[in-house]
Amino acid sequence: MKKIFILLLTTVSSIGFSQVAIGKQGVTNSDVSLEFGQGNKGIILPWVNSEAAVSDAVPGTIIYDVTDKKVKVKQLNSWRDLSVRTGDVSTTLQDDVAERGNAKVIIGKDHSNPTPGILVLSDSDKAMILPKMENPHLNIKNPEAGMMAYDTLSHQLAVFNGSVWTFWKP
Repeated sequence: MKKIFILLLTTVSSIGFSQVAIGKQGVTNSDVSLEFGQGNKGIILPWVNSEAAVSDAVPGTIIYDVTDKKVKVKQLNSWRDLSVRTGDVSTTLQDDVAERGNAKVIIGKDHSNPTPGILVLSDSDKAMILPKMENPHLNIKNPEAGMMAYDTLSHQLAVFNGSVWTFWKP
């Protein structure tokens, strides 16, 4: 499934589309680069060994740090923790997976952008819309560490660190 998703994104981005809809027919409007359909599914962030291992990260980069077991977002000069760790967090999903250093998909008009990352949204005038649903903490039956979704009932960002869900109001 993961290979199909990467192949699909690579194909779509290489064709030159600047907008991608996954799990739906099209994006909501012209200001959207990447949009996910509704349903009881979230997006799983890239897993990295540590925030220090992410070289040249730009503000807005979001990762799941397997050393700290936390979801983090890069701010101007530091990383901000978006999760609260309680309990033991399993990372066995990724333990035997070898990282492909050259894996990269760029969605947008500017394919010359050297910004590091696996999934780069290169347009400066468009945004990504996360998967949306009511009560993701109740409706996503088997969440994985690093999963994110937008809770349409409470109007909050829901972040799962592998142990607990945390919620962020805009």
